[in-house]
Amino acid sequence: MIFAIGEVLIDFIAVEEGPLKGVASFEKHPGGAPANVLVGLSRLGVGSALISKVGDDPFGAFLLEELRREGVDTSHVAVDGEKHTGVVFVQLMGAKPEFILYDGVAYFNLKPEDVDVSLLEKAEGVHFGSVLFAREPSRSTLFRVLKELKGKIPLSYDVNVRPDLWRGREEPLKDIERALELADIVKIGDEELEFLERNGVDVLDFDFRLLAITRGGKGSELVHEGIKVEVPAYRVEPVDTTGAGDAFMAALLASLNHTGKMGNFELDEGELYRMGRFANLVAALSTLKRGAWSVPKLEEIKSMEEVEEIYQRSRR
Repeated sequence: MIFAIGEVLIDFIAVEEGPLKGVASFEKHPGGAPANVLVGLSRLGVGSALISKVGDDPFGAFLLEELRREGVDTSHVAVDGEKHTGVVFVQLMGAKPEFILYDGVAYFNLKPEDVDVSLLEKAEGVHFGSVLFAREPSRSTLFRVLKELKGKIPLSYDVNVRPDLWRGREEPLKDIERALELADIVKIGDEELEFLERNGVDVLDFDFRLLAITRGGKGSELVHEGIKVEVPAYRVEPVDTTGAGDAFMAALLASLNHTGKMGNFELDEGELYRMGRFANLVAALSTLKRGAWSVPKLEEIKSMEEVEEIYQRSRR
């Protein structure tokens, strides 16, 4: 079982392209980066469970139902009577999403008593992102948990930067550096990489077991123990790239899990390339549908030998 700690929320995705001020209608989709990863893992045949908070409201009930329908264990998601369920408004500009996240919501109210660390110590891995760092008490809760788990189980981190939540604050950069020091597996997009480099942070200075850099249509790069591989992208006509990075992360973790490498990380160049190619494929296919929960199911990708066939079929 792989756990994730973080946000689960409602994505309100604009029906038409253009600035949000001119959008008249939205579609409701379940989302939140850690939840997206878990849904992807479940679809790829890996047991997954979420630690988060939703409000005691219709949106919270909807999210819990959808997670359970996807096979994600929600028994560790608290229902908060103080705060509402999180929402985000998404605008698509050429299939590329931009976000407005709202403050004062349930997942930012995650407290130490909401997390059973002894349970997590028995997990195959724990995944997290950056959003909970934006507010208290979720920031302190997450770092407390990560410090207790460091060295006991693999920790995976997606450096998903949300500037709208951190306007003019210096703390997020410090929090990201703290998280990088704790993580074993890191995924970072090229935009986040540029953000860190502009602020004097070099991800290669950290001691990761596995680093994945995603570059959208340019593919990805995987780095492990001095081995570096460049992995080309699959070319598709994207409908919605919301959650594509989460799909990549889910596929990467699923590959480690299915090959028994989640704990020992003994990977050669060929294995790294195949993992990257699989993750690129899953991410590409996820962009062909609207919403963040669009990872193909495991039965659609039965073996690596079928990857090219699936890819070609997606382009017809």
